[in-house]
Amino acid sequence: MATAKFAEIKDHIRRHIESGEWAENSRVPSENQLAEQFGCSRMTARRALTELVEAGVLERSQGLGTFVASLKSQSSILSIRNIADEIKGRGHGYSVQVLELESIKAIAPIAIALGLEEGIGVYYSLLVHCEQGVPVQLEERFVNPELIPHYLQQDFGCQTPHEYLSLVAPLTEARHTIEAIMPKEQVRSRLNMAEGEPCLQIIRRTWSRQGVVSFARLIHPGNRFRLGGHLTFK
Repeated sequence: MATAKFAEIKDHIRRHIESGEWAENSRVPSENQLAEQFGCSRMTARRALTELVEAGVLERSQGLGTFVASLKSQSSILSIRNIADEIKGRGHGYSVQVLELESIKAIAPIAIALGLEEGIGVYYSLLVHCEQGVPVQLEERFVNPELIPHYLQQDFGCQTPHEYLSLVAPLTEARHTIEAIMPKEQVRSRLNMAEGEPCLQIIRRTWSRQGVVSFARLIHPGNRFRLGGHLTFK
């Protein structure tokens, strides 16, 4: 029952926002008010609000309450860019190998990352992005089918997953972890790497206003990729 109430509260808040009834920066009902309205515990109401805050739908202000988040995008030290555009922007040829595109059963870590039940079907894609015919990124992506129902019908030889997801579920939030790894043999083979070469791995979760859209692992050969950015301090 708590799970049903939790989902009901989230849907109630999203409907009011998407209809325009609750505009940007409007205060939303408190945990106590939601608990009373939906006949549930404060913990259930708090969980609904917290997940909407994490998804970028709401914002909390200490001591003031919870508000509808601004629709304006925010800068990040690590920007989310379409790899095809990056490669073409350097004047180089872009190509992609689609290795897998299918529905699979979500194991626990994937289900948790997507906010779904373990064992539920999720969409899975595995691609190798190439620059001048040389592999520069192995993209392994798990996608929430409830939010992106037509993912498996896409031709990712013409449009990258990032391009498609940005079109049908505009990004509101992303979280990254970055680490250096030693790739397994299968990864080395797919990226045409010699034994002993390190990789840079980026783990990324992305949200739209409806919830978690995808969970991706992006692996780059260390000698073919670098991270950089520009920060302006005011």
